[in-house]
Parts: sequence; structure tokens; C-alpha cells
Amino acid sequence: MPGFTSPFARRCLTGLLCTALLASAAQAATEKVSVRLKWLAQAQFAGFYVAKEKGFYQQQGLDVTINPGGPNINVETLVASGADTFGLAGGMESVLAAREKGLPIVALAMSQQRTPFAFVTYADSGINSFKDFKGKKVSVWFTGVQYPLLASLGAAGLKKDDITLLPQSVSLNPFIDKQVDVATVTLYNEYNTLKEKGVTNLKLISPDDVGVTTQQDALITSKAMVEKDPAKVQAFVDATLEGWKYALTHRAETIDILMKTNPSLDRKHQVAMLDTIATLMYPQGSPGLGYVDMPKAEKMMKLLVQYGALKQPVDVNQTFDLSFWQKVPAADKTLN
Repeated sequence: MPGFTSPFARRCLTGLLCTALLASAAQAATEKVSVRLKWLAQAQFAGFYVAKEKGFYQQQGLDVTINPGGPNINVETLVASGADTFGLAGGMESVLAAREKGLPIVALAMSQQRTPFAFVTYADSGINSFKDFKGKKVSVWFTGVQYPLLASLGAAGLKKDDITLLPQSVSLNPFIDKQVDVATVTLYNEYNTLKEKGVTNLKLISPDDVGVTTQQDALITSKAMVEKDPAKVQAFVDATLEGWKYALTHRAETIDILMKTNPSLDRKHQVAMLDTIATLMYPQGSPGLGYVDMPKAEKMMKLLVQYGALKQPVDVNQTFDLSFWQKVPAADKTLN
């Protein structure tokens, strides 16, 4: 009969309505944000993928899209423009350079607390320190790493014009083929790759050798986001550090997550990368995962100005905002 609904049908309708309402509520409870990485999925970014896989972002009310980076992607610019909500940018030098250029970004935490890169040459090249770079071909990533290089050269009494500075591609073949005298490597990736290829007669020269120490992989957002929605920023920082703690304390599972995300990865290489990343992110005596060493940031800024990498000083306290990191639960900042 028209207008008649059986008890069974009413229950079905009620169930469907409840399901729809629950789905709507769940969707409303999660806010969509994105984070832009420096490169493709690998152990260097494990904490983000673990936080998403284990539901840490969702527990904080966030629906996070992880966007990969690449050689022609500038994380600082994308975050400053609002194209991405958050980003994993370069080191202290990159963030300071971006601020000098007027990009309204803020660094919330620093992933790697020790300088993770070095300049590699052959042991028999006669290049034993930065002063020996004079007249040599040096390749470097123009992702911010060029700034510590310039500061290191300045500390050794050299200028940019004293070397032939070349942009470095993903491949290390120009160095392997000895087309360049010095190349840039990270201790957790390219250096291991060279050794895996059987290139072992190497010498590493670190910015630390001349007092140029820089923390790397800055977790950034825009100044507008900090001012408009600090609760969302706090939620993202909380979940990300929780993800990193889990990643570094459950490494086999973390590698499984990475391999599922990017099956083309070499598992053995990723295991070695994650082990090295752990020593850079949580060195002995670390105040906690993500810690920003403000005295180092101030020193880096002054070195960059002194050696011409920055044209003018930058307000370090406006560039790095420690307030969100300080509110992260202490248990999520320690591996103990």
C-alpha cells in the first residue's frame, strides 16, 4: 500500500541514515592538509609515512596527503604560497635564505640535528681540506646545501670564484667518472651508494671541520597558518613526532611500510639509511626529536652573512618557532 513501510524497511532506513551520519561526522572530524617532501618516499621521510599508516594523523583529526618532492620542486615556495600546508624543507641555511627573500615561512622543528652531508673526493686526489678546493670542479645540490659550502670556503679563506661550482644531478656518475673533483653526499644515502658500487677510495670533508654546523630537514609551515590555525599546526607536529618515534623504535615494520609505499625501493639500502638517519635525528645527548638548536641557527645566520651567502641578517627568532615543539608530549620526543 502507498505510504506503508514495514518494520524491516524502517530498520534498514534507520541503519543507512546512521551510517551516513557517522560517515559525515568522521569526514567533518578530519581536516585535509598536505605535506610536501624533499624527495620521493624513502627512509629519510619514514616518520611521515608511519604517522599516516598507523593512524596518528587521523587521531589528531587530520587527513594528510603526503606529496613527494623532486629536483625541480622548491618546498619553501610551495608552502609559502599555500599550495602545501606543511613541508620538509632544507636545512637552517635554506630556511634563512627563504626568509631573506621574503617568503613567509616558519620552521617548527629540525629533523636532523647533526650535519648530514659532506663533500667527497678521492683519497689520492690531494684534496684534504676546503682550502684544497681552489681551482677544482665542485658539484653541489642547489637546494640550500650551497650555502654551507660557501660558508665553509669562506672559513678556509676562499671565495666562490676560487672554484668551478656545478649543479649536481641525482646521479653520481660525473664524480665516479672523475669529471668533477668533489661531489656532495649525504651520509645516509649517496655515500652508501658509492660504497655499494665498489667506490671505496674516498675521503670525506665535512663543514663541521671548519665550524659550519647545520641542522637539516626543517619542518615548515606558512606564517599565515601559524596565525590562523595554531591548533592544526600543533596537531600536525604532535602526530609527526609520534610517527618518527615509532619509526625509529620499530624499524623492521617501518621498512615494511616504506616498501609498501614505494615497492621499487631497495630494502637493504633503506635499512642502512634508516639506521644512519637515527644517529642524525637522535644523537647522544639530544634534547629530543625535532629539537631546534637556536645558538646554531644564530651562528649559521652570521656565517652566511659573513661569507656572502646572505646579503643581510635575518631575524632568527622570527624564522624558527619553538613553541609547538615545546608542547609536544615529552614521551614522543625521546626514544627511551
